[in-house]
Amino acid sequence: MDYETARSFLINQARLLNPNQDTFLSRLQQGKPPIPGQVTSILLALKVVFEALRAAPSLDRELIYTLHILALESRRQYDSQRKLGVVWPPLLDEDVTRISTAVKNIFSDEWKSA
Repeated sequence: MDYETARSFLINQARLLNPNQDTFLSRLQQGKPPIPGQVTSILLALKVVFEALRAAPSLDRELIYTLHILALESRRQYDSQRKLGVVWPPLLDEDVTRISTAVKNIFSDEWKSA
């Protein structure tokens, strides 16, 4: 996966506008688990973005917004749906934490495992 593909993929996965799409955040918002491989692809894309932007003096606004929404909303949707009684796959909580950690790594320009 190259940078542009990773960037586009992340932007798409962070969309909440159309609940009929199978984006990561829209599925969480609907109380549905991610599609198999979806979280792995998100984590891979985040790592590709991290590597491509290492030591970059700035980040573009659309990417920053996407990363922020992906980290913030995935946790918020996970927690709110859990409170409503949704039973999530056992590792999804850790996956959401890994997504947030990867976003933090991009902002800090230092990769630390979750």
